[in-house]
Amino acid sequence: MRVTSFFFVVTSVLLSFTSSAQKAKSIIINNGIDRPKLVVGIVVDQMRWDFLYRYYDRYSEGGFKRLLKKGFSFENTMIPYSPPVTSAGHTCLFTGSVPAIHGIVANDWVERSTGDTMYCSQDETVQTVGSFSTTGHMSPRNMLTTTIGDELRLATNFKSRVFGIALKDRGGIFAAGHSANAAYWLDDSTGNWISSTYYMNALPRWVQNFNAEKRPDEILRKPWNRLYDSASYTQSVANEIPFERSTPAQVSKGFPHRYTTNGGRNYFGLRVSPFGNTFTLDFAKQLIENEHLGSSGQTDMLCLSLSSTDYVAHRVGPQASEVEDTYLRLDKDLGEFFLMLDKTVGQGNYFLFLSADHGAPQTPDYLNANKMPGGSIRGKALLVEINAELFKKYKVKNLVRKYYEYQFYFDEHKIDSSGLESGDVHDYAVKLLLQRPEIVQAFDYRNFYKTILQPDLKQRLLNSYFYKRSGDIQLIPKPQYTDASTLGTDHGVGYTYDTHIPLLMYGWGIKPGKTNRETFMTDVAPTIAAMLRIQMPNGSVGHVLEEAVRK
Repeated sequence: MRVTSFFFVVTSVLLSFTSSAQKAKSIIINNGIDRPKLVVGIVVDQMRWDFLYRYYDRYSEGGFKRLLKKGFSFENTMIPYSPPVTSAGHTCLFTGSVPAIHGIVANDWVERSTGDTMYCSQDETVQTVGSFSTTGHMSPRNMLTTTIGDELRLATNFKSRVFGIALKDRGGIFAAGHSANAAYWLDDSTGNWISSTYYMNALPRWVQNFNAEKRPDEILRKPWNRLYDSASYTQSVANEIPFERSTPAQVSKGFPHRYTTNGGRNYFGLRVSPFGNTFTLDFAKQLIENEHLGSSGQTDMLCLSLSSTDYVAHRVGPQASEVEDTYLRLDKDLGEFFLMLDKTVGQGNYFLFLSADHGAPQTPDYLNANKMPGGSIRGKALLVEINAELFKKYKVKNLVRKYYEYQFYFDEHKIDSSGLESGDVHDYAVKLLLQRPEIVQAFDYRNFYKTILQPDLKQRLLNSYFYKRSGDIQLIPKPQYTDASTLGTDHGVGYTYDTHIPLLMYGWGIKPGKTNRETFMTDVAPTIAAMLRIQMPNGSVGHVLEEAVRK
């Protein structure tokens, strides 16, 4: 990653703020520091950068175009680590750090000390609040660093209020941080917003009232049809069904999409529709109103993740009209949300950024149909095959404990107790993997510095390696080769389709413009810290984005 003098950059940015054109609209903290009333961080899950322009002529003036025309766009923002997945992406955006430091290496991993599989936000010391399910056994405890929300709370002696919202627990929890007032996520078994005892002992009355409205029931009773005439979806495949994955029982295949809650016992269909984003933004509006964000005399923060874009695209791939329709509907929803912020907080009184946690490749079968390469490594089947080959040689079953996100985790205890040399077993597995045509490189992390890799990719992998949680052997597939299927899409490799994401900043302290200078998602948190005149998160490795800041 780039190395510059952070002290010099921060100093120049701080000095520039004294003449901010929007100072009169900002709140003045009792020590005389000029800050916005509210910071809003929006993460659009799995949003490729090109979606800003692929559907540009169909966007309204109040949504994405508002941010592009009146805000600042960093057109060449990259993810500096691999694998790019939801948990790591949200954590990196709000900590300014990388998995090698903050510890959130993937959505799941194997704890090297115990050999147990760990879900990223899993915490069995807490209980669900708002449901009888185990969906609320979650907290940010596995994250090792602070977020920008944590630092804001520390800087104001915990007077600032910070909240996280996402359908996915990991999307709201890691963005909001350790000291957040609350994080909320969806319980599929009830269709309700829930939390955990890490944050509270009971849901606030306004959340209970919102849940009592049973909006998911109303949403899922109606089929999902295209917002506009089907012939107008010229940026999509005319017949996307051949490239669509087999659907879960709650969702029908092809337009119109119909949903069932399985007798009110499963609301997963809400996630796999554009209306999951609408539902999330409606809840965010209620939170702003009922928690009085932006009116406390201190800077508050809302961390908001929109998850349905990810669920929809995983099923159908980025070329599908479902994805186009999802972004057209999201654009309208964002426009309404921005108007609500204008009304309740005031134009010029809030700072907002919009980015993504990762991108995604094109559907391999769609590429093949258009004479372009693509395929799948079939990771789960690969695990079985490699274990079978290792058994033939060493006569010990299941020497590889787990495959996840292009990494193999070995059972080192079994290797040792069988009298085998760990290095020999690893080397033989690497040899087997390198014989496969869909894999361009495989290496044991103990030989990382000896491995010949393209420098940028090597740095991304280094930024992700955390010994206690990372795998033993890393695979690198061919470009446009996904993990599990040649239908729909996946992500998790350090190629540009996964790592090139949008980054838009708007509102308080931001001037309109754009740049194609290479920037990184880890630059967001230190930039906000500099703007608010607070300490950057304690694991931050990013740099201040000076060109967006008003002089």
